[in-house]
Amino acid sequence: MKQRSLPFSSVLPREAEESDGFIDLDRLFSVVVRRGKTVGLFVALFVVLGGVYLLFATPNYTSMTQILLDENLSKFAEEEASPQNSQLLDTQLASAVEILKSGELALRVVDKINLADNDTIVNPPRSAFAVVKDWMKSITGVFTGGSAVSEEAARSGRRQKAAALIQQGLAVERVSRSSVVALAYRSSDPQLAAQVVRAYADSYLTDQLNANFEATERASVWLQERLADLRQRSQVASLEVEQYRTDNGLTSARGELMSEQQLADLNSQLIIAQADTASASARYKQFQAIVEQGPEKAVDNATISSKDGDNSVIRDLRTRYLTVSKREQEVTQSFSADHPQAVSLRAEKNDIGRQIYQELQQLTSSYRNEYEVARSREASLRENIEGTTGRNSDANRSLVHLRELEQKAAALKTLYESYLGRYEQAAQQRSFPIAKARVISAAGVPVSPSSPKKTMILALSAVLGMMAGGAFAAFQEFRERTFRLEGDVRSILGHRALGYVPLIGPRPATATDHMRARFVKDKGPPQPTPEPVPFERVSRIVLDAPRSSFTETFRNAKLACDQMLHGNACRVVGIVSAVPDEGKSIVAANFAALLAASGKRTLLIDADIRRPGLSKMITPAPKTGLVEALTGETSWPAGIKIDHKTKLAIFPVGGEATNHYPHDSHELLASPAMEELIANARKSFDYVIVDLAALAPVVDGKAFSPLADGFLFVAEWGRTPSRLVRDLLHAEPQINSKILGVILNKTDMRELAKYSDFGAAEHYRHRFEKYYVDNSATRREVEPV
Repeated sequence: MKQRSLPFSSVLPREAEESDGFIDLDRLFSVVVRRGKTVGLFVALFVVLGGVYLLFATPNYTSMTQILLDENLSKFAEEEASPQNSQLLDTQLASAVEILKSGELALRVVDKINLADNDTIVNPPRSAFAVVKDWMKSITGVFTGGSAVSEEAARSGRRQKAAALIQQGLAVERVSRSSVVALAYRSSDPQLAAQVVRAYADSYLTDQLNANFEATERASVWLQERLADLRQRSQVASLEVEQYRTDNGLTSARGELMSEQQLADLNSQLIIAQADTASASARYKQFQAIVEQGPEKAVDNATISSKDGDNSVIRDLRTRYLTVSKREQEVTQSFSADHPQAVSLRAEKNDIGRQIYQELQQLTSSYRNEYEVARSREASLRENIEGTTGRNSDANRSLVHLRELEQKAAALKTLYESYLGRYEQAAQQRSFPIAKARVISAAGVPVSPSSPKKTMILALSAVLGMMAGGAFAAFQEFRERTFRLEGDVRSILGHRALGYVPLIGPRPATATDHMRARFVKDKGPPQPTPEPVPFERVSRIVLDAPRSSFTETFRNAKLACDQMLHGNACRVVGIVSAVPDEGKSIVAANFAALLAASGKRTLLIDADIRRPGLSKMITPAPKTGLVEALTGETSWPAGIKIDHKTKLAIFPVGGEATNHYPHDSHELLASPAMEELIANARKSFDYVIVDLAALAPVVDGKAFSPLADGFLFVAEWGRTPSRLVRDLLHAEPQINSKILGVILNKTDMRELAKYSDFGAAEHYRHRFEKYYVDNSATRREVEPV
């Protein structure tokens, strides 16, 4: 048989995929456009759910008050306010918040306004889950049994429950960085909300006053006890000091011990005595030295002691001595040394010298006595100081212990005075009922509900719907593994894309449609099975709309066959698909009708023996056909049917014989009889179009592949898995090498542009409509085969 000039193994080169940038805006925009309805449906659904929630939700009202923690409120009650830093202020505010949230304060509020018997608090509206949970507890209690609860226990339980429930509805927080604490309560009753908030504020202020009073009272009692103990210990310590001073003779005057004063006086006297002794010793030694020199020199040295003691006699004698000496010299000079007057004056001078010497001897004896007395007095003072020093050492050792006792007594006295001052201050503070907090914003009765917030809930519902829709759309995009564009065919399969065949019947059922169909089937009567569409109606779509995109795709397929099989006198083309129900029978019928209408002798063979879709559309049902010709029951031309309008020769599967050979269909298609039939057809026809079974489930197409010149592969747009087709063709290189092109069948032309990027051909198909003037003919209601 003749083969096409293009090598079987040659395939079109794959398109080089463009490198993705950081964000492909065109692709992102395309995804948003094609999934916009899905996202919109989710948004609408969530908004409806939000509206239903708002319709059935119980409105809650919030009442709020603000409490200022102000230390200046107690400045008149306290003597001196301690400065506060930011850390201490934060600690106080955090403590105030925890006090307001405490269970003890909640119990006081419950008791204050009697909330234990309030049904709005104790028995609020419950959810279905809570009701079922209570039923389960009741049923469990019936089987397990339990002791009877006393009235007091039940009352305490209601009280604890009310406190826990108001704690759940309470919100306490600090207002920004101020010293204000905001207290809010949420309830379905606006009056109750305001009442609870006011009770909380009053209870908190009362709690602060009571806490201050109790703390001051406890401090006063403790201080009073400590004062009594300190008073007694201070008195005992003072008595110990006096007793120890008396026992050890530690008598003091002017702040000093008597022994210390005595020792100081003795030291002063000793210093004076030492000076007197030194002075007496010097005078005595001076006069003693004069006396020891003899009488001759006594007159000359007598002037040394003129300032010491009572020496008026020596001065007078010396004056007389000098006067006599002068008179003697004058007489001697005037007369001679032997003159009687000179001799008399000389004798008188010697007598005066002797008197001066005697007087000096007497003074020396007197000075010696004074020296002896001064030395004795000094020695006596030294003995007294030594005795006093010994006694003072003992007193100093005793004084150390005395000072210890005095310090202890002084410390106890100081501590007693300090505690006495604190006690007086605490006693005064008990009379000041001042709390360090005040209400700056009174709680009012709310007039509008605070929750649920309709605008916020609807907006949140819309946002959640958008997020859920976006997630679902992203999931759909990630699951998108089908053929949508001609570029997908080229990039994935490496084959030529021949075009798009528009959807000519009802759109394929989606998962939602199947769910709706099951629901309708369960709720209503069974739907009747649709009748097969006549072959004449199916095969003439290409003729009824000659200027449509539907027909243009088949013209492109004919051109591909003519170009790639131009050396073949008769061209045998198989129509195949990967899975059933992709519309290959309609493609085969319209392609053959186009060829026949163009004047080519065309034979259409229905070789899908297991599911003969074309043969079922022929009326009346044929009695003989392909199976009978291959088994030898009849000659092959006997089963051919002719369409009188297109002159298309149709060779159906056959009649009753098809029920006996469905499992042997691949053997029939690979038999010598089939080879002979094709050889005979080549002699009589220009084109032989063979509608084959799907490649994935059965091997019929593979068995026929040696007899075909080429194949047109039909893939359903948006339904056929691209990986399945790729793996299938790669596993069958004999078929893959003969693929003339791929037709994307059942294309939703309105959705096609949404899957293309800006600038792609599919994006401008709306402008191609100027050439496709009769597209409406392709929209007739024909059930796809």
